[in-house]
Amino acid sequence: MDSFPSNDTKFLELPSSSNGRASGKSWKTSKSATVRSHLPNGVKTKSWAARMEQTKKALAIKKLETEMKDEKLAEATRRREVTQERRKAAEEKRRLEEDQAKMGARKAARMRRKAGRTKKING
Repeated sequence: MDSFPSNDTKFLELPSSSNGRASGKSWKTSKSATVRSHLPNGVKTKSWAARMEQTKKALAIKKLETEMKDEKLAEATRRREVTQERRKAAEEKRRLEEDQAKMGARKAARMRRKAGRTKKING
C-alpha cells in the first residue's frame, strides 16, 4: 500500500486558459479561430433589425422607381400610338384623294372617247 500515493498529496495547479491548458513557453502566442468573413465592418457591426429596415427602404425605393418607369413608358407608348393613328388617317385621306382624282381623270378620258364616237363629230 505504500506504492500508492496518499490522499493528502497536493497536485500542482496549472493556470487556466481558453483551451484548458497553457503552454509553458512564454514566446508562444495563444491561437484563436481564423476569421474568414469577407463582409465589411459596417455590415458586421449593424444589427439584424437595422439591416432589414435598410433592405425594406431599398425595396420600397426600387418599387417606386419601377412604377415611375412603367408610367413613363406607358405615356410614351400612348403618345406613339396617337401619332401613328394620325399618320395612318392622313395617309388614308391622301390615298382617297389620289384615287378620287385618278377616277375623275379616268372618267374624263372615257367621256372624251365617248364624245369622239358621236355622229355629229364624226359625221
